[in-house]
Formats: sequence, C-alpha cells, structure tokens
Amino acid sequence: MGIHYDYKSTKGNKLMEKQAKREKKLAEKKAKRLAKEGLKQEETKIKPLDPNKPISLDFLTNPNKE
Repeated sequence: MGIHYDYKSTKGNKLMEKQAKREKKLAEKKAKRLAKEGLKQEETKIKPLDPNKPISLDFLTNPNKE
C-alpha cells in the first residue's frame, strides 16, 4: 500500500518541481546567451576611422585621444 498509494498523491507536486527546474535551466541558458551577445555588441561599438579625416602622427602615438 505504501509506494503505490503515495504515487498519485505526489505526482502533481513532482511534475510541478520538474517544470520549475526546466524553466530555471532555460532561463539560465537565455541569460548566459544574452550576456555573451552583449559582449559582442560592445566590441562592435568601436568607432571606425573617418575616411575623410587624415591620420596624423599625434593620432597614432596618443592612444587616449579620441
């Protein structure tokens, strides 16, 4: 009577726990993917050089100047 009697009464709780675990795992994967994509977007935000502006020696030697 023990195991079989318990199975139906706890089945709903176990299914809810599994669903919650699955959703948590998917949310973690999504957050990780978005963080990874965010880093790629930040890298692409670097301004390219303006083709109309001449490159001077001061521009090449001073990395802090924008």
